[in-house]
Amino acid sequence: MHWRHKHLLDVDQLEKEEIEHIFELARNFKEINNRPVKKVPTLKGKSVVLFFAEPSTRTRVSFDIAGKRLSADTFSLSKSGSSLLKGESLKDTVLTLQAMRPDCIVIRHQFSGAAAFIASKLNCSVINAGDGWHAHPTQALLDGFTLKEEWGELAGREILIVGDIAHSRVARSDVKLFTKLGARVRLCAPRTLLPPRVDTWPVKVYSSLEEAVKGVDLIICLRLQLERQEKGLLPDLREYSWRYGLGLKHLKLARPGAKVMHPGPMNRGVEINSELADSQKSLILEQVHSGVAVRMALLYLYLVGA
Repeated sequence: MHWRHKHLLDVDQLEKEEIEHIFELARNFKEINNRPVKKVPTLKGKSVVLFFAEPSTRTRVSFDIAGKRLSADTFSLSKSGSSLLKGESLKDTVLTLQAMRPDCIVIRHQFSGAAAFIASKLNCSVINAGDGWHAHPTQALLDGFTLKEEWGELAGREILIVGDIAHSRVARSDVKLFTKLGARVRLCAPRTLLPPRVDTWPVKVYSSLEEAVKGVDLIICLRLQLERQEKGLLPDLREYSWRYGLGLKHLKLARPGAKVMHPGPMNRGVEINSELADSQKSLILEQVHSGVAVRMALLYLYLVGA
């Protein structure tokens, strides 16, 4: 397949066939990640800048590993190590980076639309690694790939996303991707943690976790993003955990064989019970494993275009 995209800003840019192509490539790269020597010369001579203006463990490290396993040169830049702290604008920072002639910039930024903004200014490819509340396309793709590997197909499956939907870029991108692949999506959250106009989303919304989990194949827990929340959205963490924290008892109401995922980082005992997070029902570490393969596939497509 000839890859027609220059940038990855969100999953709504991608057709179903293109998503399946990403999954097929990721499956091949996953095999490389299981070899004793986990490196191929596919992107030798290519350079990738990892520009993370927000903290990250999984996304940043997996992109770094993905690039290195494809023999690309990767260069990491954080906000604390950039001239943004000296008052330089985002535009001037990325134009400076472009002058060094990278082939791709992977960006995470606290402002929604930041990835689209820099893509409009640069000649190289831009991959959105999360911008504000807007989108996290690579997380959605690795979630979808994890489920593809687990189930074979997503069509007809019931998926529940529970937690801080309002402030979650993961939820927004997951809903788009799962819907494209034929799954039905439910959301469950306190009313104060639901986004405006959620009634226009292709989802069914619940306020009771016990009702929401009935008959689902998968439950995705989201982190409470307290750093993005206004005061007063939650009475306290203990009450939230009591009403919306996922435990083994909830899996008994789901379909037999139902699984649990979490994009991380987890607040154990708040969003999810530790016993459940570490159980055989959890796909959380498989998400991390899938993330390297999916990001290898994306770097290959956006740097080689085939």
